[in-house]
Amino acid sequence: MTSDHLTTRPPDHLTNLGVFLLSMAVLCLEITLTRIFSLAQWYHLAFMAVSIALLGFGASGSFLSLFPNLAKRNPTRLLVSLSVLLTLGILASYLNVNYIPFDSYRIAWDREQLLFLAIYYLFLALPFFFSGLAVGALLAAQPELAGKIYSFNLAGSAMGCLAAVVALPILGGARTVMLSALLGALAAIAFSRSPISNIQSLISSIIALALLFLTIRPPSFLEVRLSPYKGLSQALLYPEAEVVWSRWNAFSRVDVIESQGVKSAPGMSLAYPGSLPPQLGLFTDGDNLSPITQPEKLDFVDYLPVSLPYHLRPQAKALIIEPKGGLDVLVALHGGASSVVAVESNPLVIEVARDAFEDPYRDERVTVVVENGRSYVRHVEERFDIVQVSLADTYRPVTSGAYSLSENYLYTVEALVDYLAHLREGGLLVVSRWLQMPPSESLRAAALAVTALEKAGFPQPELRLVAIRSWSTLLLLVKNGEFTAGEIEMVKSFCQQRQFDLVYYPGIQEAEANRYNVLQEPLYYQGFQDLLFGDRARFYADYAYDVSPTSDDRPFFFHFFKWSQTPEILQTFGKIWQPFGGSGYFVLVALLILALLASAILILLPLLFRRRVMLPPDRQIRRSGLDGSAALTTGLAIQAEPGKQFSEWANERIRWRVFIYFAMLGLGYLFVEIPLMQHFILFLDHPVYAFAAVLFAILLFSGLGSMVSGRLPLARTLMVLIGAIVLYPLVLPFVFRLLLGQSLGLRLVVSVLSLAPLGFLMGVPFPKGVEIIGRLAPDLVPWAWGINGCTSVLASILSAMLAISFGFSRVLVGGSVAYAAALGVIYPLAGLEVGCRILTSNLQPPTSNMEL
Repeated sequence: MTSDHLTTRPPDHLTNLGVFLLSMAVLCLEITLTRIFSLAQWYHLAFMAVSIALLGFGASGSFLSLFPNLAKRNPTRLLVSLSVLLTLGILASYLNVNYIPFDSYRIAWDREQLLFLAIYYLFLALPFFFSGLAVGALLAAQPELAGKIYSFNLAGSAMGCLAAVVALPILGGARTVMLSALLGALAAIAFSRSPISNIQSLISSIIALALLFLTIRPPSFLEVRLSPYKGLSQALLYPEAEVVWSRWNAFSRVDVIESQGVKSAPGMSLAYPGSLPPQLGLFTDGDNLSPITQPEKLDFVDYLPVSLPYHLRPQAKALIIEPKGGLDVLVALHGGASSVVAVESNPLVIEVARDAFEDPYRDERVTVVVENGRSYVRHVEERFDIVQVSLADTYRPVTSGAYSLSENYLYTVEALVDYLAHLREGGLLVVSRWLQMPPSESLRAAALAVTALEKAGFPQPELRLVAIRSWSTLLLLVKNGEFTAGEIEMVKSFCQQRQFDLVYYPGIQEAEANRYNVLQEPLYYQGFQDLLFGDRARFYADYAYDVSPTSDDRPFFFHFFKWSQTPEILQTFGKIWQPFGGSGYFVLVALLILALLASAILILLPLLFRRRVMLPPDRQIRRSGLDGSAALTTGLAIQAEPGKQFSEWANERIRWRVFIYFAMLGLGYLFVEIPLMQHFILFLDHPVYAFAAVLFAILLFSGLGSMVSGRLPLARTLMVLIGAIVLYPLVLPFVFRLLLGQSLGLRLVVSVLSLAPLGFLMGVPFPKGVEIIGRLAPDLVPWAWGINGCTSVLASILSAMLAISFGFSRVLVGGSVAYAAALGVIYPLAGLEVGCRILTSNLQPPTSNMEL
């Protein structure tokens, strides 16, 4: 019956189903949005989708705090209405992202772009706001059932993660968004209890049918629109350029274009006299052009820097990691390699490259392995003459750390140690990177090589390195052994014939560097000399950019930002052609400030304007009924004022505890969740798998923990949780090393099971706190929901910033500190649940003060 109040009976099965579907819809949307943003815009916005979702949830709590009686006015109708609004909000947010002309390159000088960005935020937050409003209303109406409601919320969220991963390869981005909206419409039908019983149900059913049609056959205007600055967008501007192949999988969209303008040969010598053969352009997520080259007239490959190792190792047995369109495989075959193992992580890339031309992936000398390179080298025993990490990404300006957020586990100390372990005696590790001014990528690659050699136990790393550069790339060779005089002469001859510059070899003189592609100063030579022969720690500290070696705990290869760059950034802000005006890393800082301001308003505003909820008469305790004894409150012996309702009095006394407790839960939860998602990218190969698996495991088992939270002691649970969080950074690296080479299916299962205990424990503190607050001061429940949501927004941004600067392990330790602070607030209230039961059951309180 639509007139029933949720406060008079527990949610029925259809209401639970509605909560499940609603939560499933928004998590499916959240994961899909991260993929759409990675394709249509930039990595920054993909990251911000998480914080915006959390902001919407937090805003819903504040709204409920301002209007606490909202859920009591025909709650069934309210839940149906919110579900319909969520569905419409999903459609509105997607259309907004697709059609509002936000331009991150113009934001520094075009103030209109700030308005567009604000509209982005507003519309993106809408679905999460309506979802949070529905769940928050249920929690506020029945805090005693918080565990059950919260468990269905988290279980639905976990299934939403799986739904996105399964749907994206089948439906693509736009249709998966429609699927999310369809789930919202189905939630409205579930809440209405009958698909045709009233006008709301009828409207919900019509919307669901329309969305089902859009999911199956979406119109063209719903297709994802790319930023005009993405590589694919730029390539399609060339006359007669067209997309000839396009396909989604769970972690990427791969496009292939046919165009006379596709001419790609990274680092090719300017001395090459000929022209390139026909090429197709392969793009991953609308960027990172990789050529698929027609295997004819391949003399040009001998003018590429990456052909050098095949001159040094003729008839080599080669391992090439992430060859994409296959250019490096062609180089190897043309250079006389006896066999090539090509390890490519994206099956769509291999599929289209094989279909385009017979070579190189159909050559009998080539073995194709569809797997992440790190995973492959962990489970094979085979050794190679050449191990090459291909230059799989396009040139990205280093200024201001514009791509600091992207993790790359192919370029870490641990990765290079694994590569070195697969070299035969005298074998070569080959790393190619783009030139930057001042030198950055190349110096970090060299720092990685030196550190990896030392970690692997190789003495005198300076005798095992050779580096050369063209006009655009630097090639680094790392030998399993010392370079001989004959090999060095071959390197010199190779460079002289092709007009490449020597950067480093054992015994190089400054006059030998900077001869062909002349710079004002031999910066690359000087950088290698300072790195190899100076005080390395001081070099890292004094250098203009952060070029210290990255690790699996801090895998941000493209993070070169230092705070000392701030004056230069502010001087050039808006004067260089880069996303966000060249401010790069400061996008995170600005976002953190905005989130802090928004959260402060959302948390403090309800305190100023909130209307207090009066407890029913049978749940009131007044001074006159206590006969002079102290009231039961928050563990403090505080006398209630005569005639003051207990809920109002308790509200005033425990408010600061509510604030700290739920704020710390928000910080702690995200300080654990975000770094785990980033860290599991190494174990599960792709960000979307890690994102979905970690969210699925933590949310699912948090739901189970929430369901049984009423039976568990809060203080002890928090103690165990703190200990578990501290242990995880010690245990996970061991698990990763042991199982990284196993099948993806096994690793997914291990990921979920390994996170189960942590997720279970993390699900207990929130509903337990809601239950306590609901008994003492029920009007603080929605405010607590808002605090938790808003601090989660801050934590999602802050955890990413801290991980970039200090590593995942330290962020996890920060999460344990946050939970310890929550424990410190709640520990004096150990007997609070007993006191609450006394209050709500009309039992007489003790005649003396009682510390709870």
